[in-house]
Amino acid sequence: MCILYIKGCGYMSKYQMIYQNLLNKIKHKEIKSGSYLPSENELMKQYDASRDTVRKALNLLLQNGYIQKNKGKGSLVLDVDRIAFPVSGVTSFKELQKTMHTDVETIIQMFEEKDIPDDLKEELYMNEGRIYHIERVRKIDGDKVILDTDFINGNIIQGLKKEHAQNSLYEYIEKELGLKISFARKEITVVKANQREKELLDMKDYDLVVCVKSYTYLEDATLFQYTIAKHRPDKFRFVDFARRTEL
Repeated sequence: MCILYIKGCGYMSKYQMIYQNLLNKIKHKEIKSGSYLPSENELMKQYDASRDTVRKALNLLLQNGYIQKNKGKGSLVLDVDRIAFPVSGVTSFKELQKTMHTDVETIIQMFEEKDIPDDLKEELYMNEGRIYHIERVRKIDGDKVILDTDFINGNIIQGLKKEHAQNSLYEYIEKELGLKISFARKEITVVKANQREKELLDMKDYDLVVCVKSYTYLEDATLFQYTIAKHRPDKFRFVDFARRTEL
């Protein structure tokens, strides 16, 4: 695999470099929404890359909601004024941040360890024990637009500290605890913002938030995290890659 060092981005594989270059052109309107990307053959010549490498870069653009592949026509560039949040997959905010290329700040509103309250026992499949209650506001391009509330099973995930919440919970769980995060079940609804959300987020004139509830599991199917994420609706689009399956 070809690994390149890109100033400001660190080490990247060639398909990531192609993805980044095309993404920058889309974001800076050098390639306009509603137009088509160059063909695979043209991109292979332009970047001196194999077809497989070019396809990996295009698939990354597709999965993140920047293009739509139209058979016989090519890759159509979609409107990217909103930030793309993948619905499928289990991705930390820190990992997602690498694809956003905007100014992002995490503000910790709450970090506490406590006995599990009765109203969370069913959500986390716990009868007793300790949990971590973490509340983080995500500030993007100067606006507070996401409120993430996490409830972590402290019987399973031990030793969490505030600095882990500031950096990446998943990085701590996988790299320091050696646990493997495997899959999540998600539920997406649109609800009215409550008073606390209006106080913590820059809601402008919006009364609604997109609520994403996630139940996240380790590879042995142990539930360890219940998350409620509230998003200001004008800033995001939720994308998924779906393949038709006959039932």
